[in-house]
Amino acid sequence: MRILLVRLRQIGDVVFTTPAIHGLRERFPDAHLTYIVEPAAAPVVAGNPHLNEVIVTGGRSGLAGLRDDIRVIRRVRAAKFDTAIDFHGGPRSSLITWLSGAPVRAGYDIRGRSWMYTIRVPRPRHIRPRHAVLNQWDLLGALGIPEPDASRMPAEMTIDPVAAASVGKRLADGGMGASDQLIVVHVSAGNPFRRWPLDRFAVLVSGLAQPDAGRRVAVTSGPSERGAAAAVIEQARARLGTDEARRVLACGEFSLAEFRALVDRAALYIGGDSGPLHIASTSGTPIVGLYGPTLPVRSEPWRSPEFLSAAVEVDGLPCRPCDQRSCAPGDFRCLTWIEPKQVLDAAERLLARTRTVNLEP
Repeated sequence: MRILLVRLRQIGDVVFTTPAIHGLRERFPDAHLTYIVEPAAAPVVAGNPHLNEVIVTGGRSGLAGLRDDIRVIRRVRAAKFDTAIDFHGGPRSSLITWLSGAPVRAGYDIRGRSWMYTIRVPRPRHIRPRHAVLNQWDLLGALGIPEPDASRMPAEMTIDPVAAASVGKRLADGGMGASDQLIVVHVSAGNPFRRWPLDRFAVLVSGLAQPDAGRRVAVTSGPSERGAAAAVIEQARARLGTDEARRVLACGEFSLAEFRALVDRAALYIGGDSGPLHIASTSGTPIVGLYGPTLPVRSEPWRSPEFLSAAVEVDGLPCRPCDQRSCAPGDFRCLTWIEPKQVLDAAERLLARTRTVNLEP
């Protein structure tokens, strides 16, 4: 049996399909599983042990991108897939799914595109208080596969040993010793609706670095927002004494594979509800997530509850959750009303619980 999986675009959404990959492998142990993904998110599934093949397409615009998609369509048609599952539901992904020629094609019942599928799953237009993993798993449910358990089928991303070695060297070069405790703080997000103010991050980072000489705080950002990390590092260091300022590390930009390895070395990860948080959730590292327009129940770490997580959010806002197209109050209060002390307190609680667990016989 040959099964084609399609999930384009966002990194976090690709992470949320990895439990489904595991579920398909368990249900069809001898199947050939192929995943189509775009370049930015390809490292998420590149080393997935349940996949036989990863096809990367997109990343180029205009005629070049169209030619890339045509090559992929020819390739999948020649492979003669039995089943194709479109986890995305966008125009390109639905077209690729339809043109794959697979006799069974599962996708969401979206106006204008549902005719391309032989199995159509409803996808409500309103925002549901339900995890994205389960929303995507609905497509597997239509194939008779029961809902997953996060402990047994967590979100997954394999660590690249080459990337791990590179991260270790960069941390050491940046001033981290073998016995130091690493905290990773990611300060950027894909859109302003998920971006906590940089001055708040600076207060948080300085607060994390100050109390313990054995701590090191690595500040990271996305490739399009390198200036955000630099600004937070500069402001945080300015709030600290000379010796304390050295605890805030400037290690440069990390690739997605390196970022996964970096988080695995950390005692704690802090960041907004974006792709890096979901990458962090594929580790066992404790996580403090900042949730603005989104709900934790929809995108919190999908993993065993034995791994610690905390959500920081503003409760009671009538405009939350929102569709992230316009801010009704105009001041992004779902994020700007989150104070650094709330995040710092959540971080210290998780670190204290981690110490307690490590001390238990």
